[in-house]
Amino acid sequence: MKLKKVISLFVVTSMVAAMALTGCGKKEETKPEVETSTEVEGADEAETTEPEKEMAKKIVVFQSKVEISDQLEALAEAYEEETGVEVEVWGTTGDDYPQQIKTKLSNNQGPTVFSLQPGAEVEQLKAYVADLSDLSFVGDIAEGMAPQADGKVVGVPYTVEGFGLVYNKSLIDPAKVNNYDAFANMLKEMKAKSINGFSLSQEAYFLIGHILNTPFALQADPAGFLAKLNAGEVKMADTPEFQEFGKFMEAIRENTNNPLEVNYDKETGDFATGKSASIHQGNWSYGMFKDYDVDFEMGMMGLPLNGNDKIAVSVPTAWFVNSQASEAEINAGKAFLEWLYTSETGTKYLMEEFGFIPVVKGMESPQLDPLSQEVAKYAAEGKTISWPMTNWPAGIVDVYLVPVAEQFFTTDMTGAEFLAALDEAWVQANK
Repeated sequence: MKLKKVISLFVVTSMVAAMALTGCGKKEETKPEVETSTEVEGADEAETTEPEKEMAKKIVVFQSKVEISDQLEALAEAYEEETGVEVEVWGTTGDDYPQQIKTKLSNNQGPTVFSLQPGAEVEQLKAYVADLSDLSFVGDIAEGMAPQADGKVVGVPYTVEGFGLVYNKSLIDPAKVNNYDAFANMLKEMKAKSINGFSLSQEAYFLIGHILNTPFALQADPAGFLAKLNAGEVKMADTPEFQEFGKFMEAIRENTNNPLEVNYDKETGDFATGKSASIHQGNWSYGMFKDYDVDFEMGMMGLPLNGNDKIAVSVPTAWFVNSQASEAEINAGKAFLEWLYTSETGTKYLMEEFGFIPVVKGMESPQLDPLSQEVAKYAAEGKTISWPMTNWPAGIVDVYLVPVAEQFFTTDMTGAEFLAALDEAWVQANK
């Protein structure tokens, strides 16, 4: 099925205007040797044309989306075949990535091209992001979607993504699971049928980061609320949307599989095989179902907190070039992104192999998977909430929020006590 205008730049742009902007190969610990080429043919010609840029013959790419690891390796081979420039891909798990990229960059062992989440991560590492304003396609990126630092475009967004409840249409009718009581009853009914009604998993964002985003996004002014929370002027424990969130978490703990015993592979596998009726995931998870013979239709719906019927949609990740690399590496990194977003091979990988929803004018995806179609549909209808989580204090999810969530799922902590612990974690993260 072709989705053209629905997933075009202009639909995404209209959606973004309503959002607050802000989911494996060899691993090396030292920066590779850089081979360069500076030859310019003809002295006379050089006087009248711009000199050829010094270009490294090898670059390193390090990124956080494990779902495209194999495809990125294949793309690296294709790039070398077409350009003669070797691309080494570093890999790691999603949870390990933030700390690893910070460590590598600060130790001058950073990759040439890397990924960051727009918002707090870019602000924290803006000393390491090169100016990408001179890339030819920057002007075609959907308005407001390209990460900036000091007024300059420094990142190229991968795609837009959305998350919420990915559900089995044969087991769940979203029209009937539209508030707390209906959600809790659904969990109990599924449990009585020996089906897991809903699943989180143990990885940091899949455990607490994504689901906690919803009560933030449902505030009248998410950015203003976050600023007050950081300043200690408000508390989650005193805020209605969070209070109901605590009730949701209690119902999840009482009626579903313990997420601390469920990893991402099991979470998606149990859903694909009908053992779970819904999972808290995004459209990126569809790639995890390719090894299963899925025999049901799936959809996406919002976590029905306070009657919410919208999914969270935003730019999840963007490419950056290491400003502390050599000039030859910076030039080669930019050339790689130029090729990725303008060449026939590069755009084919982005749209078909990676399954990305287009963010650059002129790109079209000939075959979006069912969950990406859902994201495009919600975006077109304006039924989206933002990702305030991208502006949370850097590192708060892994270091401060995960331990609280782990304690909640291993004790009889009440929802109110859970919120109080999250408030204290926020205080500690802001010290």
